[in-house]
Amino acid sequence: MKSELVVDVKPTDISTALLEEGRLVSLQKESRDASYAVGNLYLAKVKKIMPGLNAAFVNVGYSKDAFLHYLDLGSQINSLAQIVKKVRDGSEKALNISQMKMQPDISKHGAIADVLEQGQELIVQVAKEPISTKGPRLTTEISFTGRFLVLTPFNDKISVSQKIKDHGEKTRLRRLIESIKPKNFGVIIRTSAENKKAAELHTELRVLVKCWEDAMSKLRYSSPPTLLYEEESRAVGEIRDIFNPDFESIQVNDAEVFEQIHNYVSLIAPDRSDIVKLYSDDEPIFDKFGITRQIKSSFGKTVSFRSGAYIIIESTEALHVIDVNSGNRSKASTDQESNALNVNLLAAEEIARQLRLRDIGGIIVIDFIDMAKQDHRQQLYAHMRELMQKDRARHNILPLSKFGLMQITRQRVRPALDIVTAETCPSCGGKGEVQPSLLFTDVLKDKIDYLVNSLHINNFIMYVHPFVDAYLKKGIISTYWRWKKEYGRKFKIMPDQTLTYLQYRVIDKDKNEIDLKEEKDTSSSTKKERRFHSNKGDD
Repeated sequence: MKSELVVDVKPTDISTALLEEGRLVSLQKESRDASYAVGNLYLAKVKKIMPGLNAAFVNVGYSKDAFLHYLDLGSQINSLAQIVKKVRDGSEKALNISQMKMQPDISKHGAIADVLEQGQELIVQVAKEPISTKGPRLTTEISFTGRFLVLTPFNDKISVSQKIKDHGEKTRLRRLIESIKPKNFGVIIRTSAENKKAAELHTELRVLVKCWEDAMSKLRYSSPPTLLYEEESRAVGEIRDIFNPDFESIQVNDAEVFEQIHNYVSLIAPDRSDIVKLYSDDEPIFDKFGITRQIKSSFGKTVSFRSGAYIIIESTEALHVIDVNSGNRSKASTDQESNALNVNLLAAEEIARQLRLRDIGGIIVIDFIDMAKQDHRQQLYAHMRELMQKDRARHNILPLSKFGLMQITRQRVRPALDIVTAETCPSCGGKGEVQPSLLFTDVLKDKIDYLVNSLHINNFIMYVHPFVDAYLKKGIISTYWRWKKEYGRKFKIMPDQTLTYLQYRVIDKDKNEIDLKEEKDTSSSTKKERRFHSNKGDD
């Protein structure tokens, strides 16, 4: 599969877009001065112990106190606390944890008041970014993530990714890491380490240990709250997690970020460093690669997909709700059950993409179009599980209930990406909102397709605003010319000065206006009707 990464660097933020076969599947956006990102390490101070929650609120410098639960302390929290105390007191020996004696593990069912005390200084790591009104969530199970390995101080265990299936390779990697890792450091061997040479793994291990040592050195001269270690930029972090031989190009429009990414790719894959390219054209980089249009069409409340069907995405503090509607497909087949199955399978593909694209996490409830046959329900469930295998975030999918609802839980470590796609209407002076003007030509094309192929009306005139008319007809091979070639030459597009910028109307050959307001789909009423009968049958 052809993969491309496009990085758009602006004065205030950095956006990274992942394309698979030209289709946008992942979009990350972060402020250039963002703090409290997942993976950052802080010297913090315990502000308040909450025995009822078995947790503590910790000051890391954020406007809201961060949350640290007892279960996130890790079994070796006492060893970590001992290190912090010794380093803060100026002990040189504390910098080398390979020579220290580990403290006994804490109980899995203990109380936080027995381990921490108010005012205590502690090293913590951000496990979840601030979301909504909540502060960051913390852990004291420290880890440093690399391309092939994850280093975990105070652990001394070696784990191998379950995705490495070859038993011989697992044994080789385990023995190799055992021979080179320092004492009192644990290592998680990632899937990308499979078949890698010892020199590559040894080099990365040294880099990760150096990250820990640098953080410890900074600890001595810092006062809480202080950032001790900062996770790599999201652009570099995304490359670290998803880089594979299928990557065709990485386009960056900023020289400094280009240098960072180029150096990282040169380190992990020297033979592929030439795929990192500095973009210098005047045209915006996201426009050049067709990302802007895809963002406008993918981040609205309503998202259309193939054959006229669409989904509606609503978000609340507690959960996200997705409603599937058949749209113009309601008359695509005389067999309602088959039509419902086809729409649901197509909707599952778009929903799986939307979860990755918007980074939606937490509880997700999907209201599919009801299907009477159990094997169709099972087919949809299996299809969704297969689609979600590409998602790197941890998730759990439940089979459809008798009401046609599917429940998904998905790991949430960052806020869901919320992009406003509606634009202020240029015709009404900002009193109302319309769908993105960039997509207006797509709307017109869909209407022409509906007239010609669904209503079988060929001889009609579509009136549009003069500016839109001029845009459609510009050039020798214009958009208007391509549409006539595709849909026949009997219809016309004409300017009408009485129409506003994003208005249109259609008349047939007898001068009668055709109402193109979309037919109200029957999926919602069908759901309600079936559920009514289902409940009635239960009584």
